[in-house]
Amino acid sequence: MRTARAMSTLLAIVGALTVAAAPASATPDTGSGPGAPQCAGRGTDPAARIRYRAETVIDAPLRTVWRIQTDVARWPTWQSAVTTSKRLDRGPLRPGSSFRWTTPVPETALNPATTLAVTSTVKQVQRQKCVRWTGPAVGKGLRIDQGVHVWEFREVHGRVHVRTEETWRGAQPEQDVAFSTAVLGAGLDAWLKDLKTTAERECGRH
Repeated sequence: MRTARAMSTLLAIVGALTVAAAPASATPDTGSGPGAPQCAGRGTDPAARIRYRAETVIDAPLRTVWRIQTDVARWPTWQSAVTTSKRLDRGPLRPGSSFRWTTPVPETALNPATTLAVTSTVKQVQRQKCVRWTGPAVGKGLRIDQGVHVWEFREVHGRVHVRTEETWRGAQPEQDVAFSTAVLGAGLDAWLKDLKTTAERECGRH
């Protein structure tokens, strides 16, 4: 069933897979090209047919937003769609760091109900500026061969402008590019909303 809840849950799962006066809500951009989020000069997969870009402004210090986002082991405490998350190494995120996280996926036209396990490996990271990771997402009856996810963080007048873009590749999601893109978009929008709510609440600004 293609419900909004299904799309939001599936989206957030795959992920591991604005400025001061702007409204503090995610705004989607399904295009690619100049201006797309990058980290250390690297962006998402230019050949991917499934991609989604979104952004928001968070009324919290940059250090707070960065800490919440990059402490991946604690994702289940603030992301409703993430059931487990485990670092496969120790210390701050750095190139080569990896983590595995899971999320339940409801039945859709492309897959049965399942739990998706996402194994993400950090490729580029610049502290309090950006992070880029890649990896597959696999569940019973569902597989995304390669996801690429880029996050950018920029402090503007005491707030944080967050931009993110993710791409998917794989025969199964590419069976219905429009639906998979909608699912990806719902997931990223939900992720940004949860990040904003958590950071602003922690700072007493929610």
